[in-house]
Amino acid sequence: MQKEKEVNNCRDCKSTSMCFHHLYPDELDFISSKKKQLCYEQGENLFKQGAFSPYVIYVVEGLVKLHLQTGNNKKLNIKIAKTGDFLAFSSVFGDDYYNYTAVALKDSKVCMIDKQALFQLMKKNSEFAIRIASRNCRDENRLLELVTDINYKHMRGKLASALLYLSSKEFDGLSVFSYLSRQDIAEFASISTESAIKFLKEFEKEGIVSIAGKCVEVIDASRLSDISEKG
Repeated sequence: MQKEKEVNNCRDCKSTSMCFHHLYPDELDFISSKKKQLCYEQGENLFKQGAFSPYVIYVVEGLVKLHLQTGNNKKLNIKIAKTGDFLAFSSVFGDDYYNYTAVALKDSKVCMIDKQALFQLMKKNSEFAIRIASRNCRDENRLLELVTDINYKHMRGKLASALLYLSSKEFDGLSVFSYLSRQDIAEFASISTESAIKFLKEFEKEGIVSIAGKCVEVIDASRLSDISEKG
């Protein structure tokens, strides 16, 4: 269950995004007064797709899985957010409802920032606006990759793309796979759990990955990239 934490001014926070380093002291005081910090336990929803979105969420600590509900109880995992990432940033520009669901993969701490307050700061401080907007442009690239994978790749190619994403440098040292079930991996690839298990075993036999319990280690990223590119 989420618990509200007493937080200090953003000026004193060691987990503050680099974006906030471009704010003046009075601006940091302002945004500090317009946020609250919450702790979520592993498996808890931070917010649900379709719910009203009064906040932009900043991940202070932890890992958060984002997924789309695509109908008929099917899910598509779109990304994993980590320390320093913003969630629901589009709400600043008029989205009144969350476009996806966010679930804590591990115990996580987040700041819920009033979206109107954030918008005011972006209008006032152009350097801050550019920094925070450019940081969130990566989400668009990630979504374009997903569309390509879903529409143009076969199942092996889809799984290869998902494994490359989950083992990418941005997750170095975070042991992402230890928090993911085989169903989670399948939902990143938009294939069935049975197919994910089958192709993981094939990749292991081919010497492309090593599997130990829940953990998957990519041994031959070059061959996995070839499978991903060929679809």
